[in-house]
Amino acid sequence: MSEDEAYDVLSTRSSSFEDKSMAVKTLGSTESSFATLVLKALDTGTLYFDKKEGGLYTSTKNGSFISVKTNERYQGKERNLKKVAINNSIREDLALILSIRELIDPNQSADARVDEAYNLIGKVTIDKTEPFVVLRDKSVGVNEDLAEALDYVIAAADLDSEDAKVRNGAMRILEDFSSPVLIDRFEKIAQSDPDPSNRYYAQKRVTSLKSSQRFNSGIETVYFGLSLGSVLVLAAIGLTVTFGVMGVINMAHGELMMIGAYTTYVIQQLLPSYPGIALILSIPAAFIVAGLVGIAIERCVIRFLYGRPLETLLATFGISLLLQQAVRSIFTALNKNVVIPDFMSGSVKVNEFLFLTYNRLYIIIFCLAVFFSLRYFLQHSTLGVQVRAVSQNRAMARNMGVHSGRVNALTFGLGSAIAGLAGVALSQLTNVGPNLGQNYIVDSFLVVVFGGAGNIWGTLVAGMTLGIANKVIEPIYGAMLAKIIILVGVILFIQKRPRGLFPQHGRSVED
Repeated sequence: MSEDEAYDVLSTRSSSFEDKSMAVKTLGSTESSFATLVLKALDTGTLYFDKKEGGLYTSTKNGSFISVKTNERYQGKERNLKKVAINNSIREDLALILSIRELIDPNQSADARVDEAYNLIGKVTIDKTEPFVVLRDKSVGVNEDLAEALDYVIAAADLDSEDAKVRNGAMRILEDFSSPVLIDRFEKIAQSDPDPSNRYYAQKRVTSLKSSQRFNSGIETVYFGLSLGSVLVLAAIGLTVTFGVMGVINMAHGELMMIGAYTTYVIQQLLPSYPGIALILSIPAAFIVAGLVGIAIERCVIRFLYGRPLETLLATFGISLLLQQAVRSIFTALNKNVVIPDFMSGSVKVNEFLFLTYNRLYIIIFCLAVFFSLRYFLQHSTLGVQVRAVSQNRAMARNMGVHSGRVNALTFGLGSAIAGLAGVALSQLTNVGPNLGQNYIVDSFLVVVFGGAGNIWGTLVAGMTLGIANKVIEPIYGAMLAKIIILVGVILFIQKRPRGLFPQHGRSVED
């Protein structure tokens, strides 16, 4: 079958899957850019044919269709276009063909080709190793890393060989390579291989691989726990300022986080082509917007209710409902999606068992940056010193000339602004909606109480501790029961230490 015949098969409505499979293999054996375009579009499900006129077209991001041969825009009626259908067998052939093309593409970097080879280990069947053997032989002496990776690809396929010696040789080659994809292969050999030496060696490898898997799974659990803890710290650290320092039970704290998330969404709508820049600009914007809303709440409502915690709870609960309804009126009740920038996508590969996602890593870094910035501000700025003075002894601070009303407004604004930053982080993890903050308000209070009201170090330790505990318990008992267990544990803890891990100190506090 020629390249033109393969084109005709894919653009004909009556073509069978067998004919399409042959067409794919034909295009895979050619090195033309046209063939690469067709294969990639077929793999991603963006290849269409005209039911009446024939011809192949690819869909673009803006919804238009382009001819794969002439690169001209489709002028016919879109209802005449139909997606080229393929089955699982063709998808497997496509994945293999595209991987081989990536491996032989001279425009690909050496590291990218090696990574692609490692991704194929365990995915290539023994009857499809010939292209990899040829490429391995060409790579010896030229790119030893690629040759080694291809050795592993071929050896993983040879584990299914009918020859006991070939299986034994494959296991020896894979002795220095550990990957979860090999566990099932080695278990099969350990259980059913007729050669006792193969069974013994395979069982040793299974034990070793499972030990590595458990160790790396533990590291991954801690990493996930730290990322969840970082979200809890970001959500609670602003509440630590308002609740711990000012004694205000702010039930609208979650809605201030929501405002930060919607600020991120609005800025991304203004810069749709630059999600990375939009995210960076959202950080100061959310800080300012949420801070101003917080100051407005304090000046209009909270300042009349100091010393009456029950009234502040009811008042801020009403404010939370008003903010939710305002968002529904402006943005509708539907969730909004915030695009994640490219630099936050993907993961860093530690080893074959452990991959750390970039978005979680950036959340952890962002949390620590916010925490240490706030700590520096409270320790070294004039307002920070006044905030600490008011929190320890309000009457004494007022007698020393501290304007407590101004400090209260700015402190509440600061806590609200930090809640806005938490909203920026949450927009990268979940959809933005009117109820976003409600999912974190209880956890925020839990972290503040557990860590010690008014102590930001306590918030950091408590948030990370609860995050890791949640991720450790969750796989065993489930998400809902894990939250209940942690809640009961915190209740029991504060029975022994009512003021938390790191209690705030000061005369008024002691009283």
